[in-house]
Order: sequence, then structure tokens, then C-alpha cells
Amino acid sequence: MRPTQVSIPSFVRTKPGALDRLGIYASRHKHERVCVVASEGMVPSLLERACTSLREQGATRVDHVEASDASFESVGNLLAGLPSDCQAVIGLGGGKALDVAKYLAHLSKKAYYAVPTSLSNDGFCSPQSSLTLKGRRVSLSASLPFAVVVDTAVCLAAPETLWLSGVGDLIAKITAEFDWKLAYRQKGEPVDDLAVLLSDATVNQFLASPTKDQAGAKLLATSLLLNGIAMEISGSSRPASGSEHLISHALDQLSKRPRLHGLQVGVATYLVSRLQRSGTERIAQVLDQTSFWQAIQDDPFDRQEWLAAIKLAPTIKSDRFTILSTRDCVSEVASIINEDSRLKLCFV
Repeated sequence: MRPTQVSIPSFVRTKPGALDRLGIYASRHKHERVCVVASEGMVPSLLERACTSLREQGATRVDHVEASDASFESVGNLLAGLPSDCQAVIGLGGGKALDVAKYLAHLSKKAYYAVPTSLSNDGFCSPQSSLTLKGRRVSLSASLPFAVVVDTAVCLAAPETLWLSGVGDLIAKITAEFDWKLAYRQKGEPVDDLAVLLSDATVNQFLASPTKDQAGAKLLATSLLLNGIAMEISGSSRPASGSEHLISHALDQLSKRPRLHGLQVGVATYLVSRLQRSGTERIAQVLDQTSFWQAIQDDPFDRQEWLAAIKLAPTIKSDRFTILSTRDCVSEVASIINEDSRLKLCFV
């Protein structure tokens, strides 16, 4: 159900060199006392560039903490130590740091700046934080960022697998949309048409030019950002998450070595499209045009783990009706993996 009030970012910058202008952006909004939550083990120069920019533009205090533990408990500890006069929380780095910073800002009611250093998923601008609670992974409702600052040059310099992970997470919107409409037809679950249109547009704009360059980085960043807004509009993760995400969550529980979220989701999206008998060509198009398949084949998945994940996936969210809810798909998936030329080399 669409929320009565929708919160969206007020300030967005996606450009090369944006990290070095972070201080300008913060000072423009009178945020002079900030807390930077950075990824553990971040390239020191990136953190230094951010903090230097803030100080040079008049920040009177720049606190810095490392997000080594993306847990509800660690956010609680940070909240207890957050200075009362802090005006903004800045998340800098990858998923863990951004999830921690987002939830810290949400609980403290401070302005939140999302500053991803890679484009590996849509979490930097989504209405949830993925944290652990007593060791169990949970998605907790959180406010969207006040500001999103994407330095496309920094993101392009990140490891290739992070870029491909972002591609995999983006194309999942195709199968997620199918599952949402299937739930409407089978169970009467309401579909938010505006959220669907926005989600579909995010995929189409990147499909038009899935290149790893400045233009492609701006497209991917914008697409992932807008999909987060689609989730906020609908009051649900439905625009971005369907059976392919359930499979990935199941793998996170079962696998001896879970991989990047978007890599798991990307393969699951292609596989699910085969089950749905819809959208396979669109999905294959972008995966074929990138080096996605080669990255998976260089480090193949465990076939038995995936079949076990297919079985477990429908129980991950019992109230989420997807194509996996319509039948036992394990043997069907095994056959698809065996005969599909793209998938064969992705599993051992």
C-alpha cells in the first residue's frame, strides 16, 4: 500500500569528482557538524578526500567511524555515542557502511548523505537497511537519503565484480515486476502502477546503453536510485524484489561461500525468467553485452546449493507470492541449468 507521505532525496549529484565537492554540498545545506560512517578497510585516499573536502568548506567538526559490523546492535552503540549537535550522517563506501549510516540517521532523525563508492546494488537509495539482529539478517524500514552523491569516476575504478553486481541487481526488476503482477492475478495483491512504470523505466534506460564508462555509470547510478524511489512510492520492495531475491536470500543462508548479492541475483533473474517464460531476451541482452557471464564462469556456483536454495526460497517470505509459489521448481531448474548454454558453465 502506498504510504500517505513519500520521502525522496532533495539533493542528487552523479558526476566525476563529486567526492571532492562533498564539502560544498554539505555547506550549501548548512551541515557543519557531521559524522562520516565509512566502510572498514576503505581505500584511505577516498576517506581523506571526503573529510578534507568537508573541512575545507567550513565543517566545524567531522567525526569518523568505521562500519565493521552491520548489525542493529552496532547501530545502537553508534547512536548512544552520536553527539547531540550532529547535523548530518554521511555514509561513505559499500553496502555495510551505507546500511549502518542510513539506519543511524533514521533513528537519530538527522539528514543522511549516501555516498557510495561502487554501484553494486540499489541499497544506497532504498527505504530499508539490511542489518543483522541477534545474528539474523533482517531488513528494517529506514528513511531515504536527504542527499545522494555519486562520484562516477570513483565507482568506475571499483572492482569489476561490483559493477556487474549492480547490473545483476538492476535487471532483477524485470522478473520482480512479473511476480508482482502474478500475485495480483492469483491473490489480488494490489499493484502500484506508478511504481511499476518507474521501475520499468530504470531498466530500459540502462538497457539502451549498458556500457562501463562515464555515461553508463551515470545511467546505472540513476537507475538504481530511481528504483529505490519506486520502492518508497509503493511502500514495498515489490518493484525491485521477487523470486530472484528470495533465491539469493536462501543462498545467503545455505551457501558455504555466499557471493555478492547482485551476482547471485543476476543469475537467479535469468533463471527465473526461464520459469516465468517471459523477459528472457531482455535480460540476456544486458548480461551478454557485459562481462557478467564470464565473471560467474571464472568462479562457478555450487549446483546443489542452488537447487537447495530453489526449494527453500518460497519459505523466506511466506507472504510473498511469486512464480516459485505456483509449483515445485527444483527439477525444472535442474533441467534448465543442464541445457541452457549460458548457465551450463556457471555451475559445478
